[in-house]
Amino acid sequence: MFVVNEYSLPRQIDIVFKELSEELSGLEAGTLFVQIRNNVIGKFGIRHTPLAGRDGHVEGPDRGLSEQQIRAFRNMAIESLNYKKSWTHGEINYDFAIRKAAVVVDAQFESNYNMASSMIRYPKNVYQEVRSERS
Repeated sequence: MFVVNEYSLPRQIDIVFKELSEELSGLEAGTLFVQIRNNVIGKFGIRHTPLAGRDGHVEGPDRGLSEQQIRAFRNMAIESLNYKKSWTHGEINYDFAIRKAAVVVDAQFESNYNMASSMIRYPKNVYQEVRSERS
């Protein structure tokens, strides 16, 4: 049986790229996103506007990412995980575009924390009431 949390985050990113490679091959630019909970990718996908309408006709992009560009994108996405610190919940957005026949990628990390779980680690009786320095 397939259990996602048995796979490392880089391996999960690899699976995301395998799943989205056909869609990426039809896009010149967009944002690939992965939502993470307990270091497991749940929801993932691509945000893009690949269609342009003119004179009553809608056209998609002339080309998309090549296999080589998709591999380069995948490698950059996996390498960017080295900059993810201790957080386990959040989202990573990879903005990508083709520029001068090369794929360029910007990664944005969003960490999410839950106050309820923090309250378990920091019970009220351990800490004195905190007051503003203005008081």
